[in-house]
Amino acid sequence: MEANDSEVNITEANDTEAFQQALEQDGFIVQEGDLAYFDLLRLLEEGVLPSAYGNNPTTKYLIYFVPPAPGYEVEERINQITSTLGVSGNTTPFWNLGPDEAVVFVGRTPPECRYFSYDYMLMHRTIGNERRWIFANVVDTINNLVIKTEGTPDGEPGNPFDQNTVIIITADRGIDQRVRAAAESSGYSDNIINTQVLPSAMLNMGMENDSDTFASFVRPALFNDTQDEENYINNTPATIFRITPNNTTELDPYDYPELRVRGTGQTEFELMDDLEELRVAILERYNESNATELPTSQAVPVGSDAIQRGVNGVGPTNDAAYLWTANQTISSPTPPFFDTSEYYPFIRDPAVTLGNDSDEFIIVYGVNHAATGKATYSNFAVYGADVWNGVRAITDEDFNGSAEEYLPDNPNAKYLYVYKLARNCSEDDQYCYEVPYGQGVHGIELDQPLVITWRAYLENTTRTGPAYSEIVYDRAIKFDTNDSGNMSS
Repeated sequence: MEANDSEVNITEANDTEAFQQALEQDGFIVQEGDLAYFDLLRLLEEGVLPSAYGNNPTTKYLIYFVPPAPGYEVEERINQITSTLGVSGNTTPFWNLGPDEAVVFVGRTPPECRYFSYDYMLMHRTIGNERRWIFANVVDTINNLVIKTEGTPDGEPGNPFDQNTVIIITADRGIDQRVRAAAESSGYSDNIINTQVLPSAMLNMGMENDSDTFASFVRPALFNDTQDEENYINNTPATIFRITPNNTTELDPYDYPELRVRGTGQTEFELMDDLEELRVAILERYNESNATELPTSQAVPVGSDAIQRGVNGVGPTNDAAYLWTANQTISSPTPPFFDTSEYYPFIRDPAVTLGNDSDEFIIVYGVNHAATGKATYSNFAVYGADVWNGVRAITDEDFNGSAEEYLPDNPNAKYLYVYKLARNCSEDDQYCYEVPYGQGVHGIELDQPLVITWRAYLENTTRTGPAYSEIVYDRAIKFDTNDSGNMSS
């Protein structure tokens, strides 16, 4: 029985070899890279990195491993990262790119999950005589609400999960057009091809020692099926190519792309009175303990702010809003990478610790941003404040409905949440997480300062992160019978 035309087209659309051949026929050098889980806790545990850089415990980030440009080698320190993560071959997670090159993802999107995105970061930049760790996003993501796939052609509504797609990262219009033409000639429809622009005016493209270094991440969060997650993370059905022209090309650099605008004009502030009622109910329930209300502030700068000021952005995305229990946002330069372990003392001073006493615990509470529609998903995570190791994230799925026992007669309780962090949770504590210790980077020691970080991802209406000016900030209270902290009223 002969295959029909649609079966032939599907076969051709999945034929990355044909794509590679078409690129080579057009005068490109094509090198194949890899994808792998960028396990920051493992890299910290093995001593390869000095910090976990605020890893999101909800999400196993995949990172592109890209071959160096022809004639270049990967530096030995980076090889440690690659080998520790079990990636073979001559590739690097941190790569330079010429103004006439491209990096291309060809393959399938994540299986059904609450959120996914493709995003690249500016990782290192030379400022004066220093090579600084910047770790900041540059443009908008390609997320599950905007991506062009076979299930969402031209970004139309549909099913973006487990679909074929092509994503081109380049600074040049002409290169983008040539890569698209090669993809179409090998069976990929133009309506599944996406471009992530590297805006040359903002970046230092090239292979020189003072050129910018980039990394590209896939962020899939909260898969519907854990087996699907394991299969996708451990054996991602996709290929990464580095594409370099054989001959000098006339450059046609991209401008900075138009951004999706945060904010709808609709806020959560009508819940402020309900949140105050919840705060009073929490303080009254635990009135035998001293209460210290922790500060909340925006955690990280937006990527363009970090880039312009030369500070560490700690991997933000435009798709999220970030808060944490500190009294200021990251605002000062870091030492040259890799020596990044001694910065931002304000998240350790004054130190917030969590002892093993049953009367010592932290209550985290606030507005459930997913319930109000301000986020596709939200979470909070607890970190060791010294090395930013996130040991567990509590998501809106975990704390949904948790405020109703505190406010049984308040119809708006469904939009709020309460969760306890302790070393020992009682059987009655349905909404409680036991923070581990004695587990190295996978726990937080009893005397180790900690910080709580909140994330609110992707407002459906705007297809980008919620506006800080429209959300009610999450909060936390430390309770301790032996604490000298004062209870606010």
